[in-house]
Amino acid sequence: MNIAVVGTGYVGLVTGVGLSEIGHHVVCIDTDSEKIKKMSNGQSPIFEPDLENLMVKNISEGRLKFTSNHSKAFKDVDIIYIAVGTPENEDGTADLSYVDQVIVNISQNIENDIILVTKSTVPVGTNEYIRSELRKKIPAFLKVEVVSNPEFLREGSAVYDIFHGDRIVIGSDNKDALNVIREVNEPFGIPIFETDIRSAEMIKYASNAFLATKISFINEIANICEKVGADVDEVANGMGMDSRVGNQFLKAGIGYGGSCFPKDTNALKKIAEHVEYEFSLLSAVIEFNNKQQRRLLEFIPNDFPSLENKNIGVLGLAFKPNTDDIRESASLLVIPELLEMGSNVKVYDPAAIKNAKNLLSKEVQFCDNYIDVIKDSDLVFILTDWDEFKSIPIETYIKYMNVPNIYDGRNCYSINEIKDQPVNYKSIGRVTVNNLIENHVKTK
Repeated sequence: MNIAVVGTGYVGLVTGVGLSEIGHHVVCIDTDSEKIKKMSNGQSPIFEPDLENLMVKNISEGRLKFTSNHSKAFKDVDIIYIAVGTPENEDGTADLSYVDQVIVNISQNIENDIILVTKSTVPVGTNEYIRSELRKKIPAFLKVEVVSNPEFLREGSAVYDIFHGDRIVIGSDNKDALNVIREVNEPFGIPIFETDIRSAEMIKYASNAFLATKISFINEIANICEKVGADVDEVANGMGMDSRVGNQFLKAGIGYGGSCFPKDTNALKKIAEHVEYEFSLLSAVIEFNNKQQRRLLEFIPNDFPSLENKNIGVLGLAFKPNTDDIRESASLLVIPELLEMGSNVKVYDPAAIKNAKNLLSKEVQFCDNYIDVIKDSDLVFILTDWDEFKSIPIETYIKYMNVPNIYDGRNCYSINEIKDQPVNYKSIGRVTVNNLIENHVKTK
């Protein structure tokens, strides 16, 4: 089928590329002409493994195009996907201004009947609003049906997810439109769950809120483990063996971040408030996660009377590995506080340096590798569990740091491999390893 995808962020670009890979003819639309030019040459504006390879392949085979011209993009298309951002307003609600602009662009440019598919995460009732607004604006002889098709792509593994997801959710009050979108998605070979339009919208929010709750729960358990001398890794493994619990999202750390969980949990809380329901459990999850991102900072007073003029290294700026996304990352909270304490901060991330430079203080020293971060540091924070960081030998810290103080917010090392090393190692939900040799001097 001929498909237009409006928006080329993480969701829109991966969706468009995925649809072209299974045989559809797709044109992706973005208002940024420079971005369009780069994508047309097979250059991805986001860091996502394997994405550029698929872009180049489908561009060369004539199934994938990019444009900033809505009139050209919407000509003769059967289906239009909305995949624009719905960022968080100051009050926690979803900002639908980009969706409203898409409605205007569609109403001004379509010439035939279409099915509109909403990929963007939107509050319950938004798809009905979109359909109502479009029908007000377009000529009476044109027909528009709306289908909710929420995305469940994980940043860093989005390309894998679009071809190997657990389910594809589609919801509509129009049976014919539902059948068409089912046919569009069948080549993915993933189970398709059909429902009504409001339930489809709610499934997205409910799924993310549940996963955020699971993360916060294991982090609460981790904090108790530290106090009672238990090991949260062992606890999580034992819990995960129960099929009713499952082993996913039970990795303790310094909380969740990114573009989805923080925004979607806040939005769902607001949805509940609008129908006069107090979602107390979700409120607690949000409050706890905000505190958990600061967890490593709470260790400082026990080890340092002051951080004034101390050299602090930070490994990891992205909110998770395999992405350059730093939205709601712990690094954006931790680094300013370290600077406020008077320390000299050096940072490194394999992918997120460029994005971080736009948001972090000019006082921060950005490094090209992890050795430069570790070298001559008095304390190193690990904030993102990149494979590159997990493979750093403990001996590297001992060799290059002034004093090997390591605060690991992602539990990258097992206690067994580090328990006999001459380091001060603090992690989340596990025993502290403090084997520092008095008057330690780094090996030159």
